[in-house]
Amino acid sequence: GWGGTPAVKILMPALSPTMEEGNIVKWLKKEGEAVNVGDALCEIETDKAVVTMESSDDGILAKIMKEEGSKSVRLGTLIGLLVEEGQDWKQVEVPSDTGDRSSLTPPAAVSTPPPAVSAASAPTKMERKPGKLQFRLSPAARIILETHGLDASHSTPSGPRGVFTKEDALKLLQQKPKTPVVFPPAPQVTAVPLAPAAAAVPVPSAYPRSSVPPTSIRGQPAASGSFTEIPASNIRRVIAKRLTESKSTVPHAYASADCDLGAVLELRKELAKDDIKVSVNDFIIKATAVTLKQIPDVNVTWDGEGPRQLQSIDISIAVATDRGLITPIIKDAAAKGVQEIAASAKALAKKARDGKLLPEEYQGGSFSISNLGMFGISGFIAVINPPQACILAVGQTRPELKVVVDEEGNEKLRQQQLMTVTLSSDGRVVDDELASKFLQTLKANLENQMRLALG
Repeated sequence: GWGGTPAVKILMPALSPTMEEGNIVKWLKKEGEAVNVGDALCEIETDKAVVTMESSDDGILAKIMKEEGSKSVRLGTLIGLLVEEGQDWKQVEVPSDTGDRSSLTPPAAVSTPPPAVSAASAPTKMERKPGKLQFRLSPAARIILETHGLDASHSTPSGPRGVFTKEDALKLLQQKPKTPVVFPPAPQVTAVPLAPAAAAVPVPSAYPRSSVPPTSIRGQPAASGSFTEIPASNIRRVIAKRLTESKSTVPHAYASADCDLGAVLELRKELAKDDIKVSVNDFIIKATAVTLKQIPDVNVTWDGEGPRQLQSIDISIAVATDRGLITPIIKDAAAKGVQEIAASAKALAKKARDGKLLPEEYQGGSFSISNLGMFGISGFIAVINPPQACILAVGQTRPELKVVVDEEGNEKLRQQQLMTVTLSSDGRVVDDELASKFLQTLKANLENQMRLALG
């Protein structure tokens, strides 16, 4: 009740520009523990990575409102309470609208996800604009307002310290003209029923009825032969959105070339003798960066209106993690030596797999490289990562015999170590001629040790 120790609220923060909700992975402080400004409070999985949230106040962590493992906690939701040092944290005053745990989550009747418009709905927008809405929404009130699309701007909050409470929201809901709330279909449908039109059409005799897969009905046990739904992680959802966006808005053009890696493999062997360990991929990153320096027209992004020339050559490298693909960036790669690139790539890949990358380590970049050679892939085509204009897909190295002519004019068979690289480019900024020139120069840089040392 009231009369307890007043508390500072800890709310779910926006940790990435596209974040709408987060999962609480781990609390790093316990209830009753002292917290200073800048201390790590908890780890939050955003739509991109696991980010550590730091405290912006000094005090004692009095109450954890959202336990570890809480999924899809919306921005601005109360996740914990701090009290000042020396205060009795056990007597912390829990805001009235979150007196019980359930008021933080929508009531059972509203278990359908809020309508898709909730992210842009009036209440949340107003709440974020300073000066527009003069009071704070309690998490429970926010859910009611969002779910029913209510506008609280003309209501008077009744809660302590001007908080707009759950009761205020319910009162507002009763005044609303009764129109049935129609929810859009939930994003993940457990089973796909046949379209009514299709169901009415008799099955042609070519397909015996038994070959039509059984249909599951939502909320009932699955029909045999149906499927299991796999919950999509935040990262997976973002990847899906970005891929769809890329393939539907960027005109992809493709070109491939075979590079002879003999010189690179030789150089790698020489370096290994001096205990310098670099991978073939590190040479590819270096050669790509040098090529971009020589052909700056490829080091561009598309900003919606036209190409934008980039000053710095930052190479994004695709790293597969168990939560999906992420692209840490090797900054200013043309100015770095192969050994320095190797050290950066190794450190970034480890951070990526541990989910510890900072936003500035994976956002941006001017050109992407995706190498599947180590998985035995001979060649493939990659999807551009907008707003970048290009991505280079790298296959494995394979031995091939080739006829070469020696100084005396005699033909000889020589073994080459070939690697196929495929450039996907945004046709709006990198035309076929420029893409061909880029691949030609990259091939020359990779095949010639002297050129590799340049840049």
